[in-house]
Amino acid sequence: MFALMRSWLSRQACLLALATVTLSAPYAAAQDARSLAKEMIGEWELSTAGRDKTCVITLKGDAGPQGSKLELDKGCSVTLPFTKSIVAWSVKGLDIVRLQDAAGQSVIDVTEVESGIFEGLRQGEGVYLLQNLAAARALSKSADQLIGDWAMVRGSGKSICGLTLTNTETSPENFAVFLKPRCDPMVTAFAPTLWRIERGELLLRSAKGEVWRFEADDNAQWRRVPDSADPLILMRQ
Repeated sequence: MFALMRSWLSRQACLLALATVTLSAPYAAAQDARSLAKEMIGEWELSTAGRDKTCVITLKGDAGPQGSKLELDKGCSVTLPFTKSIVAWSVKGLDIVRLQDAAGQSVIDVTEVESGIFEGLRQGEGVYLLQNLAAARALSKSADQLIGDWAMVRGSGKSICGLTLTNTETSPENFAVFLKPRCDPMVTAFAPTLWRIERGELLLRSAKGEVWRFEADDNAQWRRVPDSADPLILMRQ
C-alpha cells in the first residue's frame, strides 16, 4: 500500500515539474523577445554586405498598426529601393528582427550573427546587414586611420615585409595595397592587391581571391587569425 502511494506521489511530482517547465518556456521566450525589442530601439545602418550602399533607419518603441514605428532617412529609397515598402518593424520568434510593409509582411528579416550585427537575405539580391549606426561609423573612421605604411613582422619582432595601405578605392569598400621591395617569399607569393575593413577585421586579398585576416591587438598593431605559434603581425611604421 505504501509502495503504491509513493509511486503515485512520484508520478504526480514528475507531472507537476513537467507542467512547470512547459508553462515557463513560453514566458522565457516572451522575455527574450521583449529584451531584444528593447535593445533594437535607436539608430541603425542597413547596408549591402560590402557597405557600398547604406541607409539609416531609426527604430522606435511606439506601437503602430502593424508593429513598432520607424523612420528612414530621405536617401534610403534611392540607395536601397526596396526600403520604400518598409513602414514598421517587429521581433518575431526569439531572435528575428522583421522590417515589414503596411500589411505586416516581411520586407526583410535579419538575425544577429555577431554582437550588434544582424544579417538577412533578399532572394535574387543578396545579403544585407543591419548594424548599430555608431559602430558602423566608427568602423568607417577606423579604415581612414589605417591608411599609410605598415610592417609585417613575426612574433619575434623580425620584419618580413613592408606594405602601404592606400585610400585608392578599386571597388566599393576595397582599397589598393602595395608591397615594398625585398618581402619574404611567403608574402610575395600571396601578393595582396586589395585591403578592406570587414566586421572589425582587416582583410588583405590577393588577385587570386586568397584572403589573410587580421584582428586588432591594440591601436598600433593587428595580428593574423587564426593565431599560430609563430604569429604574423601588422605594425604601423
